[in-house]
Amino acid sequence: MKSHARVVVIGGGVVGCSVLYHLTKLGWSDVVLLERSELTSGSTWHAAGGMHTINGDPNVAKLQKYTVELYKEIEAYSGQDIGLHMTSGLMLAATPERFDWFKSLLAKGKYANGEARLVSVEEAHAMMPLLDPTQFVGAVFDPHEGHLDPYGTTHAYAKSAKKNGAEIYLHTKVEDLVQLPDGTWRVITDKGEIRCEHVVNAAGLWAREVGRMVGLELPVLAMEHMYLITEDMPEVVDFNKTSGRELMHCVDFDGEIYIRQERNGMLMGTYEKDCRPWSPIETPWTFGHELLAEDLERITSELEVGFRHFPAFNNAGIKTIINGPFTFSPDGNPLVGPVRGMTNFWSACAVMAGFSQGGGVGLALANWIVEGDPGFDVFAMDVTRYGDYASLAYTNAKVRENYSRRFSIRYPNEELPAARPLLTTPIYDALKARGAVFGASYGLETPLWFAPEGVKDAFSWRRSTDFEHVGRETKAVRDSVGLMETSGFAKYSIGGEGAHAWLDHILAGKVPPVGRMALSPMLNEAGKLIGDFTLANLGDDAFLLIGSGIAEDYHMRWFETHLPDDDSVSFDCLNLGLVGLSIAGPRSRDVLQKLTHLDLSDQALPFMGIVEIDLGMAPVILGRVSYTGDLGFELWMKPEYQRYLFDLIMEAGAEFGITLFGLRALNALRVEKSFGSWSREYRPLYGPVEAGLGRFIAYGKEADFIGKAAAIEEKAAGGALRLVTFVVDAKDADVLGDEPISLDGQVCGWVTSGGYAHAAGVSVAMGYVPKEVSRTEEGWQIEVLGEMLIARLQPHPIFDANGSRMRS
Repeated sequence: MKSHARVVVIGGGVVGCSVLYHLTKLGWSDVVLLERSELTSGSTWHAAGGMHTINGDPNVAKLQKYTVELYKEIEAYSGQDIGLHMTSGLMLAATPERFDWFKSLLAKGKYANGEARLVSVEEAHAMMPLLDPTQFVGAVFDPHEGHLDPYGTTHAYAKSAKKNGAEIYLHTKVEDLVQLPDGTWRVITDKGEIRCEHVVNAAGLWAREVGRMVGLELPVLAMEHMYLITEDMPEVVDFNKTSGRELMHCVDFDGEIYIRQERNGMLMGTYEKDCRPWSPIETPWTFGHELLAEDLERITSELEVGFRHFPAFNNAGIKTIINGPFTFSPDGNPLVGPVRGMTNFWSACAVMAGFSQGGGVGLALANWIVEGDPGFDVFAMDVTRYGDYASLAYTNAKVRENYSRRFSIRYPNEELPAARPLLTTPIYDALKARGAVFGASYGLETPLWFAPEGVKDAFSWRRSTDFEHVGRETKAVRDSVGLMETSGFAKYSIGGEGAHAWLDHILAGKVPPVGRMALSPMLNEAGKLIGDFTLANLGDDAFLLIGSGIAEDYHMRWFETHLPDDDSVSFDCLNLGLVGLSIAGPRSRDVLQKLTHLDLSDQALPFMGIVEIDLGMAPVILGRVSYTGDLGFELWMKPEYQRYLFDLIMEAGAEFGITLFGLRALNALRVEKSFGSWSREYRPLYGPVEAGLGRFIAYGKEADFIGKAAAIEEKAAGGALRLVTFVVDAKDADVLGDEPISLDGQVCGWVTSGGYAHAAGVSVAMGYVPKEVSRTEEGWQIEVLGEMLIARLQPHPIFDANGSRMRS
């Protein structure tokens, strides 16, 4: 075994071998893979081997498409037969609600040239004669589905990597990982030691144990997963003979099963409600090519539905039952990327759909290691999307929930209950008592809307029971004054003699003077948006930075990587050590003025001003800014003062009819102002000019901020896209995001977010279109639930176009 390598990949499953291959494809041949047993020894060998390209996240769908298209390439390059069967596939809907979901899912693929299409029950039955057409209402046909041989595919990756210079050591167990002061790693195995620059944790069932070697508790859990294979079925044999092809892959979402042909029989699997974690605390190192005990009784209810939906199974004998463990993250997506707080320690685990996503994960991670960027927007898979709250118990509860709902509809207004409430603020009970309906964001309970007694969310793709009540909240803000909690934002404290210079480098905007705030984007080296922040200068080299709560760990990883080594900058993530309230509306100043003798007029505290004052008896950082686009103020305080301030403000605001509002009302308010949000309008896909943030970039400042050269280049060239706003002729459903935007019948863009702007009384969509047509006023349409709706471009914000109210 060699003693030094540039990269050591731990784990010989499909993901580890894909990472290894993609590293060599990018020119890094000094790479090694270590496997404690044989390749495919964990979950890979007993996988059903299904693959598809459709995904609810278009960015993940792109990586899945790449994965499927890669298979012929690695088969040819390696000379290894991968048993590829491109059978095409059907996704089946047994309810109108499921069919609505299909329409939404298909629309997302249109601007990516997706070839999937809706088909009738009759068409679906002709394609897959085993199904009972009376059990379904429609389907989606996808030509890019099928299955393959997991063993052969993994070995094709491995042989391709070895052909490019990689080395693979089998029966070599990693026993410890030690990082040296210079950042390099000692990978200690039972066969010796390898020194390397980078370590990739692709250990699958043992990813958690490998993480623990470096003090990391990854949010990953293995679940038992069962499928069965039937004996030969005459219906299958007859179809093969008469059609000359295999039966296609089918996912019956409402039956919670998937099926495909296996030789002359069929394979049927399920994600059962009565699910079982496997080895929830520790994964035994001795486990390998073993299966778990059969437990058909546990999946009886799902099989009964499957046999009813596919009657031919009633006459088929069962030849084999497979029960093996697969790893999942709390939301079912992979955990990929550099681990925060460590140098060159990479995660590539929890890839439960390894044969749909393994190639894309390998490509993204190899790009990240070699080029410093994944080359795609992979936030949905980024390991930093979970914070310290994602403990072993949290992961256990959320993974079991996700597994049991894998084929269930997740409605856009549905909040899942497992592992909740976990993180709460001092006013949680007070808000709950006033009817708050909470959502969990980065583990924190955050009010979405306020329901009158007896009213509950009715989950739907269309406008629901919250509609009129969210409308009441938004109109209260526009007409008088509203109060919401903002503790879910990320808060960072920066100080020290080097703070100003460091902020000037890390952020693309201007550092504001003392007592002022500024909106400042953050860019990567390619000049793409990786964050948008409000930066406040509190004086004495003290700064407060406010950003997206869901991206807290994502941004902390970036900040910590770029901090100077000379201790000239202190940087703290305040998390819930600083909590917040926001008060907005034309009477918001009147309410706050009752609580202090200090002058809060526009002359004393102008727009984007910030001051540290007492409100009543509580010390507060008070900023003159509001994401509602209205006159408003943000208040930041230590948690021990929040309940006092909440009661104080509600009492002071009673004479003005102060109303509590939540995130759904905030969304309605910000879209009528054309304010973008992180992970929707602002993400690493777009440059600041494209996103409409060019005016916040300090192109001429002396500091060489990260991404400056690329940003100047984008400004000169103008970028390729433009973020625009539309008013949509919606009926009973509004855009959610990722719907296609068409001009004169041709798809040319996509929706990023939107909703009903209650105060203005219109349905709004924000999205990106090509720069060349971004001022075209007529001919636009946006598809919502399969219906093409007329859309009118809005050249100016619907509310307060000149900002006079916001600055009043």
